[in-house]
Formats: sequence, structure tokens, C-alpha cells
Amino acid sequence: MRTDRLKTADNKPLNIQVSETQKPTAPGGQAWPRITLVTPSYNQGRYIEKTIASVIDQGYPDLEYFVVDGGSKDNTVDILKRHTADIDWWVSEPDRGQSHAINKGLDKSSGTLLGWLNSDDYLTPGALFKLAEAYLQDTSVGAVYGQGHLVDEHDKVIYTPVLQQVTHESLFDWCFGADFMQPSCLFTRQAWEDSGAIEETLNFTLDVEYWMRLSQKYRFRMIPDVLSVSLSHPDAKTTSMRNYSHAELAIVCMRYGQEKAARKILKHLLERTEREKAKAIADSGPGLGRRLKRKLGNLLPARAR
Repeated sequence: MRTDRLKTADNKPLNIQVSETQKPTAPGGQAWPRITLVTPSYNQGRYIEKTIASVIDQGYPDLEYFVVDGGSKDNTVDILKRHTADIDWWVSEPDRGQSHAINKGLDKSSGTLLGWLNSDDYLTPGALFKLAEAYLQDTSVGAVYGQGHLVDEHDKVIYTPVLQQVTHESLFDWCFGADFMQPSCLFTRQAWEDSGAIEETLNFTLDVEYWMRLSQKYRFRMIPDVLSVSLSHPDAKTTSMRNYSHAELAIVCMRYGQEKAARKILKHLLERTEREKAKAIADSGPGLGRRLKRKLGNLLPARAR
């Protein structure tokens, strides 16, 4: 990936340091831990080749890379065939969704560090080396994570989390500044074996729920480096269905007995929905706005109007 093309919201170049050529052994002469990455995919032919290239170009010496495609109807399979020599295993067949695809890959994994990289996300140069080195400095942790950017289709950075130390408690404020970019995180095989598979009943918050599960027993190690870039585009689930995502997160909080956190999320969701509704009516023009208001009023019980 050409990270030199990324721009800030005010159209200035975003500088990401490109790591120097890495040595075959880690600092102190240790062997680099094996890393398994899984890319789940479905009809993402517009983006997946950049994703694959960002993994291959890492040059990481002990990498296991899988792509699990859900039977795409676009050009995804043609791209995977071109990169067969670079991918340790790939498949294109119907599955039960993103979580199932990730689990299929993780079930075949042999890495010490594990993670997934969605087919419209990208790693920055040297990201895997930085994560692996941080892990080797403290192998008691259950996960290592760093910084990441969310960009639009013009490569402008539209969001960067304020990175903070993850704790089990902090994750329940995920919607309110306690988040980090999922592709900037790897977790250990031990943590995965203890915590179980990715939850397949969740469509939007599978990563947050997994961090909640891991953090019940394991510490997360934070590093400041920018490790990944996520793309915001109209077809992305978390872009097109943001309200559903927050509603699902409230349900997840309730599962963990965090009613206060769930209520906070739902209150925020309701307020945002009201703002969006008001803006839509205002943008539609005075005449149409009045007609919409009358129609909405007629659909409501008298006491609710």
C-alpha cells in the first residue's frame, strides 16, 4: 500500500514512518514469533488486492496468511488465483458471515500471534515487526495493539482514535473514546484458546465483544505506532449501518451485566437518530418537511404526538 498518499482532513500529507529492512531475527537474537493473519472477504474485489499487498510487503519472516472468501461473485477469486503463491491457504465458498470466515481461518492457524485483516483494511509498512517486538518484550500479555487511521475513498484521514490503555472496564466506553482500530491488534494463541471462537451471532461488534472476553483474563499491551489503515466507504458495514452497530453494542454490554453502559449507548443513539431525522426533514424543503411531519404525526398514537 502507498501510505505516502494518505492525507489529513485538511488535505495535507500524512507522514507515516516506513521501517528499515528488518533482520531475520528479533532484537536479542530471538526468533520472530509466527503470526497468522486471516482476511475474511465477500465481494470486495475493489479493495482486496491492496489488502493482500500490504501483508505480503511486510516481509515478515514467519507469516501464515489465509484468505477466507464467502463465495464472491465479483473478481475476488481471480485476484486470489493471481496471489496463490503469496497466500498459504485460501478458499471461496458460502459461509455464515464474517465471524464464521475468521473462525475458519483461525481454526487452521499455527501462529503464536493471531489476528484478522478485513478485505478493505491495510497494514502500514513494518506493522507486524512492531507488534511482534512488543510481544517479545512481554510475552505474558494476551494482546498487543497500536494506533490506526480511518480514511475515506480519497485517502483523507477522517478519524484517528485517542489511543489509551485498554482495560476490561474501559471497553464498555467503546463508543465514547475508548476504541482502537481492530486491524492494529494481534492476540496470542494462548488467549484465543482460553477465550474461544469469535462470536458468530454478532454482525457489527464481533471485535469489541472479543476484546471484552480476552480482557477478563489477559492484559493488552499498547504501542504508539500507526499500524493499520481502515477504509470508510458506502459498502462498509460500520459506515452504512452505524446505528445498528451501536444498538448491537448495547446488547453486548447487557450480556456482560453493564446496564449503565448499555443505557448510555442507547441514549446517545436515540439523540443522534433524532438529530438525523430533524436534519432530513429540514433538508427536504419547507413544503415536503410539513408533509412528512403530518404523515409521521398520523402514524403515531394521539398521546405520543
